[in-house]
Amino acid sequence: MAKSGSTFLALLTGAAIGAGLGMLYAPESGEETRRKLGENARKTQDDLNKRYRETSSNLSQKAKKAKSDFEQRLDETLSSASYKADEILGSLESKLDELKRQNAKFQKDRKGGGDDKANIEESVASKGDKNIGNAAV
Repeated sequence: MAKSGSTFLALLTGAAIGAGLGMLYAPESGEETRRKLGENARKTQDDLNKRYRETSSNLSQKAKKAKSDFEQRLDETLSSASYKADEILGSLESKLDELKRQNAKFQKDRKGGGDDKANIEESVASKGDKNIGNAAV
């Protein structure tokens, strides 16, 4: 965009300088000089309009491509995040099922009264340590 702006400025500056010098050193009559200046002004205007359309078209195409790239990256990121979330939920569900089984066994052992309290606490603590190690993965 900056390149187009500086090109435009250079073109306008060149046209103004050329027109001024043309008037000063013109060997033709005033009418002929005005006609040539008018032609040069129209050519310059046509050239500027053409460059404007080209620049607008290029910017539009670049904006569309950038939007498309952004949407594609967003879709990829969301897909990846969804996959990771599914993995985490699956892991949490399996841990929850395991804890439910341990709790049911603990409740059954507790109601049965056959084991002494220290053995139950030791069993629960050792299973808890295994789960803590697995949860870090």
